[in-house]
Amino acid sequence: MLDITVIILTYNEEIHIQRCISNAKKFAKEIFVVDSFSNDRTVEIAERMGAKIYQHKWLYPADQFNWALCNLPIQTEWIWKQDADEWLTDELITELHQRIPNNPQCVNGYTAQCLRKFMGKEIKHGIIPLILLRLFRYKYGSVENKMMDEHVIISEGDIGALRHPFYDDNLNGLTWWTNKHNNYATKEAIELLKTEYGLSEYDVVHSGSHSESIRKKKLKYVKLPLFWRSFALFVYRYFFRLGFLDGKEGFLWHFLQGFWYRSLADAKVFEIKKKFNHNPDQIKAYLIKNYGI
Repeated sequence: MLDITVIILTYNEEIHIQRCISNAKKFAKEIFVVDSFSNDRTVEIAERMGAKIYQHKWLYPADQFNWALCNLPIQTEWIWKQDADEWLTDELITELHQRIPNNPQCVNGYTAQCLRKFMGKEIKHGIIPLILLRLFRYKYGSVENKMMDEHVIISEGDIGALRHPFYDDNLNGLTWWTNKHNNYATKEAIELLKTEYGLSEYDVVHSGSHSESIRKKKLKYVKLPLFWRSFALFVYRYFFRLGFLDGKEGFLWHFLQGFWYRSLADAKVFEIKKKFNHNPDQIKAYLIKNYGI
């Protein structure tokens, strides 16, 4: 096995955890599951498969992962950050076995492309490629302390690019998905307001050129009119980037994730602005008081 520790954050992931750990065992020397007191069989399954379990109260993903980096007894040179509903392709695992033992000393992180499955079908069209920094040298990486849109960042060194992808492949149904994205929309609304009113350090981060490009585009998105921006994003993805080629699943993905979810976030932004009569000082005070800025 490679000198890599995989860290998996979980809460009620019994539907995914066996697949995730089985996948990680193909390349990782050690697997840690940081659980947020699941009330299903997540911990039982993970223990049976040989993962080491730690429990920690959940606040938000960045806080949980950074806690793991500071408190787990990590002995390996490298860390792979893996969500419970993700899995690496065999091609990516082979590439890791080929490249990591011969890694240049100046490279402290690697990006890989994240591909998306939705309702069991790969979404090949319409989405902007998602390239994430997921592998980093221990002690050189952390996660931005943000509620949403957080990136793994490295403190120094170069960032390499892995050629093969991993998959985000959630097996839960649409009711679960929409409930989750309703919660995400609240967090997204707060991040949008923080950025709009200058309360967020929305700097370009050392997380790879793709993440830097996405961050710059989001800064432009924040300045666009409410609701029109979510509609324009849907049209861009579904028609101009050919999202319609992925059939009914493609329509549902682009409508729900590209339009409904982002319109819901905008509605929550509008609700907060209306509550304070669009007064910037009152909105800032509300955000500072309630969201620990």
